[in-house]
Formats: sequence, structure tokens, C-alpha cells
Amino acid sequence: MDDYEILCGITLNRIFGYEPSAARALIRRFGSPGAVFSQSPGTLDEAFGPFNKFRPLICSSELETSEREWASLKASGCRFAALGTSGYPALLADCEDAPVGLYIRSLTPPEELWQTQECISIVGTRDISPYGKDWTEKIVRALSFTEQKPVIVSGFAIGVDITAHLAALAFGLPTIAVLPVGIDSIYPWRHRYVAEQIVNTPGCALITDFPPGTSPQAFNFLRRNRIIAGISRATILAESKAKGGGTMTARLAASYGRDVFCLPGRIDDLRSAGCNRLIQEKIAEPITELEALPGQLGLKGSAQRSTPSARERLEQCYSQAGEDTLNTMQQVYSLICEHRGITPEEISRELDIDFGRVSAAVSLLECDGFINTDLLRRCCIDNKKF
Repeated sequence: MDDYEILCGITLNRIFGYEPSAARALIRRFGSPGAVFSQSPGTLDEAFGPFNKFRPLICSSELETSEREWASLKASGCRFAALGTSGYPALLADCEDAPVGLYIRSLTPPEELWQTQECISIVGTRDISPYGKDWTEKIVRALSFTEQKPVIVSGFAIGVDITAHLAALAFGLPTIAVLPVGIDSIYPWRHRYVAEQIVNTPGCALITDFPPGTSPQAFNFLRRNRIIAGISRATILAESKAKGGGTMTARLAASYGRDVFCLPGRIDDLRSAGCNRLIQEKIAEPITELEALPGQLGLKGSAQRSTPSARERLEQCYSQAGEDTLNTMQQVYSLICEHRGITPEEISRELDIDFGRVSAAVSLLECDGFINTDLLRRCCIDNKKF
């Protein structure tokens, strides 16, 4: 694309941001974004019809605004991929409500981002539970062992989204974050360091269809979700309330004819209500075996490594500590495996072991990277290590 076509694409994307189907109709009619702005006033009047609110915006002053925007974007290393170009994801182009273009920040050129690997989106609630965090990391880890390594797509929000992005980076998978703000912003700001890591990792990217300067409005999150679903071959819902944003993204993916998978949860857990409902309605397939998931997603060949047992891993670290200490570590570790979020006090009661011994075991397991604990000392297995 030459700069003129890019400017016209940026302009149409800004004008028709919330009504992209109208812009797509114009492009189909005239052939390209540049061709829309090359038409005579009479032809445009006929195409838009009388009293159309968008007709006055197809003008040179809007192009001049886009020219200033494009100059700033190029200076900061951002790119714009317009519909119909090689830098625009083909799967998204199939969606009727797809945007006219995408703003992209990445080390990798846009035309290379979508060429070789399948995109799999992993989405869910901001109010992530230890169970949801644990299994989100396990899912990404399982996908990292496939020959055909996928791109992990999510929405960069706290909770499931950022867990999926961080797990992808930890396990060597590319990841794409779809932002609910302009490409010149980061939201939430607390994730700015993750954003920089994504931007500086080959194959990874920050993308959005919102023009620079767009702030995080509630409706923008819903508009963002269609891009997550649209660029992905399949969507995995880790945890979500019945009417949560993650559930809406999964339903959007199903409406696009994409595969949807859900992590089942307890029937009394509100954070799993959306997953359980989609499974009940047969919109989604339940995730019941990690070993089978890559095949269900259509990914070629699993290269899953054989993993030593917990006993073997613990023996490597604590073989010199004595049999009693090793048995205690094994018992505590096994109980944490079975009960995510369990506290040292609960472990002490469950195993009938002195609290001081349990607390010391938990501290050792955390120091050596076997488990993680939060501010309330709830314990979870560290899936990044094992």
C-alpha cells in the first residue's frame, strides 16, 4: 500500500469505527479505500443517499487529519494494516463487522504476523480464581509442546487475559494483545512492562482498531472482543460469569463459525457460570484432557515432554534433608496439587502435622519454585516451572 491508500484506510476506520459494515460496503462498491475518496461529489451523494451523517466526512480535511496521525504513528514505530492487504488477518476479514484497519505495534511486519501460525484466543474473567490461573497456565503450557505452535491472543485485561499473555511469553509462544484503547496508550497502565515485552518479542504484537487518543470507554471493550474472536481459529474460555465479557467473546466466536472450548468449573462458582452454560448449551466443548486439547484445536503433533513425578522432583531438591522432611514436603506438595488455594493452616489440619513444620515446608517449596502463595498465603502449584 502507498501512503495515500493508508491515509484513506485510516480515515474510513475513524469515520465508520462503530459502523464498519458501512465502510466495507463502500470499499466493495468502489474497490479500495483510496477509490472512495477519488469519487466525484455527485457519485458520493448517490452512494450515501440524502441526509446521510457520514457523507460530509468524505473530504480532504479528514484526510489531512489522518496525514498528521500517520506521520506520528510512523515516527513511533506503529503501522496500519488496511482491509484487503496482506498485513490484515484473513480470518478477521471474513467477519461482517470487521474493522477497516488495524493499528499495530510489533517487531514483526504486519504481513508476517498472520502467515504461519494459528491464532488461539484465551479469555475470561478479571476476577480470576486460583483454579482459573492454574489451568490457564496449564493450557498454554500444553499448547507450547505442539509442533505447530499457536499464537496466544487475548485482551490484555487483568485476570485470565494477562495470565494467558504472561504464560505464552514464559513458555516461548508468540502472543497478541488486543487493546480497548488507541495504539498510543496502554490499558491497564499496570501492564505497561508486559506491553513493552510483547512489542519487543518477535511474532508478538499489540493491536487495536481504535484511533490514537481513544480512552477506555465501556462500549469499547465489547467492540474489542469481536477482534479477539475474529482473528482466532478457536477461542478458549477459562473462567467467566454468565454475562461476562469472556462469555460474550466466546459467543461471538461461535457466531463466526469458530471452535469454542470451555474449562468446566464448580456449579456453585459464579466465575465458572459462563463456561458451564456454554457447555450446557452445546456452544462449547469442555476441556477434560490437556493431552487431547492440541488435537481438538487442529494443531499438529504434540511434542509433550515426559515430566518427572512430584516425588522425583522433590527428591532432587531435598534428598539430603532426611526421609521425614522429604515425606512432609511430598505430603504438603500433593495436598496443594489437589486443593488449589489451600492455606498452611488448612494443610496442618488436613495432614495432622504441626503448623510450624507445615509453614516451613510451604516456605521452602515457594523459595525453590514449586509453588506460589498470595498475600493470604493461599498456595498454588507454579506451572511455569513444572
